Amino acid sequence: MSGLHYHYDVPGDDFTRAGEASGAIKSALKKLGIPPQVVRKVAIAMYEGEINLVIHGGGGEIDVDIDGQRVLMVLTDHGPGIPDIGKAMEEGWSTAPDNVRSLGFGAGMGLPNMKKYTDEMKIDSTVGVGTTVTMVVNLA
Repeated sequence: MSGLHYHYDVPGDDFTRAGEASGAIKSALKKLGIPPQVVRKVAIAMYEGEINLVIHGGGGEIDVDIDGQRVLMVLTDHGPGIPDIGKAMEEGWSTAPDNVRSLGFGAGMGLPNMKKYTDEMKIDSTVGVGTTVTMVVNLA
């Protein structure tokens, strides 16, 4: 398979569109005949990241590259940044506001699930500048 690239703009604070990018990638992977367990991992990790862009990052961008070896997802925002990545990785820890929690989001499982369902994950964040999360799911 030659490399495929997808780019998505994710609007901030728009829960009606949250999940569009991850849904599109899930469909693309299925059409490519990617094994269901890989599709599931990518879909979960990317959806969690997409929701984080909406809730915390004021929106952002997702770039996805698919080749014969892996799915590479790069999620970038220009939000407030993550002051304590270690704390943010703790299950149940969240900075989501009450209005977001009332919608059923913000349980503090986003980053832990992203790590759980990927083979590699790296977070680069600068307070006041934004965050970039790079995730890899291997196809084999």
